[in-house]
Amino acid sequence: MPLSFNLGRLVVELVEGDITELEADAIVNAANEYLKHGGGVAAAIVRKGGWVIQEESDRYVREHGPVPVGGVAVTGAGRLKARYVIHAVGPRYGDPQGDEKLASAIRNSLLKAEELGLESIALPAISTGVFGYPYERCARIMAGVLKEFAPSAKSLRRVVVCLYGREAYETFRRVFEEELR
Repeated sequence: MPLSFNLGRLVVELVEGDITELEADAIVNAANEYLKHGGGVAAAIVRKGGWVIQEESDRYVREHGPVPVGGVAVTGAGRLKARYVIHAVGPRYGDPQGDEKLASAIRNSLLKAEELGLESIALPAISTGVFGYPYERCARIMAGVLKEFAPSAKSLRRVVVCLYGREAYETFRRVFEEELR
C-alpha cells in the first residue's frame, strides 16, 4: 500500500519499486541532454519499453537539439503501461545552480503532464543516480516543487514518486512526512 499525501486535489503517492512497471499516464525518465539512454532508469525504460523510445529520443535531439538541464522532452512509451515518457534532464551534483535546475526539471515534468492533459505521472528521484545528488536534497526539492505546484494543478490528480531501493524510499518517506503533512 503506497504512502499518500493529499495536497488539495493532488494526491502524492510514495512507492518503492520499478518505475517501468507502474500504471500512470506518463513516467519520467531521468535523462541526459542528448537523451542517450545507456544506464540506470533510462536503460530500464528502453529495455522494457522497446528501442522505439531511443529512436524517438534521437529524432527529438536531431530536430530540436540537446535538451537543456532543467528541461524536458516527450516520447511515446513503447510497450510500457504508460502512454508517454517525459525525459527530464537533471543537473549533476555540485553545479552551482543545481538545486534550481533540479526544481525546474521536476516542475517542467509536471507542467508537461498538464500540457498533455494527463491525470497521473510517475517521477523517479531525478539526478540521484550517476549525477550524484543526495536523496535527502532531491526529496526536499521535490517536496517544495509539489507543494508549490499543487494549487495550480488542473488535469493532474496523481503523482507517484517511485523510488528504487530501501535507502531512497526511507529518505523520501521521512522528508515527505516532514514537508507534506
